[in-house]
Order: sequence, then structure tokens, then C-alpha cells
Amino acid sequence: MRLVEGGASLIQLREKHASPSDFYRDAKRALAFARQHNCHLIINDRLDIAFALGADGVHLGQGDMPVQAARHILGESGLIGFSTHNLSQSEKALSLPIDYVAFGPVFETGTKKDHEPIVGLEQLNAVRGVLGSSQLVAIGGITLENVQQVLAAGSDSVAVISAILSDPAKISENFARMLACAER
Repeated sequence: MRLVEGGASLIQLREKHASPSDFYRDAKRALAFARQHNCHLIINDRLDIAFALGADGVHLGQGDMPVQAARHILGESGLIGFSTHNLSQSEKALSLPIDYVAFGPVFETGTKKDHEPIVGLEQLNAVRGVLGSSQLVAIGGITLENVQQVLAAGSDSVAVISAILSDPAKISENFARMLACAER
């Protein structure tokens, strides 16, 4: 709710520890809210839950279900995002039936303990060159202070957790501030 109040139009629901039934219940409520507020909701990793609920799409990682299978299940209208962590993975992603490539972690992040090596802005820019006009989402350690550098390096958008959610009382405000920084 607070993300939508801050201006979010697409939210990825990510839950690594809940049981499938608890995650399904939470995702169902989140999707109902998103629909009421013209916001898109994609589900992280869990194609089964995304499909069962009719969510807008799914975000997959390197070790998740094959993208081609997800596309077959979701059809052409379902959004599919795919995480990459190096130039080679990003090049391979070009041949996949996806809607956007997530690349990172661009900076150090506290959200994920066992993350891939930091890629930095130079690698982000190299991936931008490889992807051409494909949608590129930067992820990992993105803050109000560095979001403009990330966008200048070639990212079309950013995925953010800590910089927005770190203070639950300020989620809407933090998101609105991130949007304002990104639009400068």
C-alpha cells in the first residue's frame, strides 16, 4: 500500500522464507490491492503462484524454472524478468523470451547475504551496450545518492529494497523521493 501511495506502478513481491500457502495468501491480497490501484504485480521465483493468481508476471533467477517454460505457461501477455550477474549471462538473455533483464548487484547490498560479485557501473554500462534497446533494470545497493549514476550508466529503471523499506513509517516518502531523484 505504501509503495503505491509513493507512486509505484510495478511491484515485485519477493518472499524467500514463507511457506507456499502463506506466500500464496499474501500474494492474493497484494494482487487484489494492486488491481484496485492500477499497479502491476509480479511474483519473484514462484511461477506456480503467479499463474494460479493471474498475476502480471514473474521474475526468475539463474537457477529458477527455465524461461521458455515460464513463457509457455504465462503466454505472451505475462511479464517475465530475468536476473543476470555478468556480461555472458546478459548476452545469453537476449535469446530468451523475456521482457526485461535485471543486472547486478551494482553495489554492495545488505538485502542478500550470499549475492553474486559486485558488478559496478562500468559493467552495467557494458551490459547496456550488449542489450541494445532491451529493458535493463539495475539491482543491488541502489540508493537515493547513487540512483542518478545508475541511470546515467544505462539502466532503464532500478529495483530497490533497502533504500525504500528500511523505515516502514517512511516507505511512501522514500519511494516518492527515489522517483524524484530518478527523474532529475
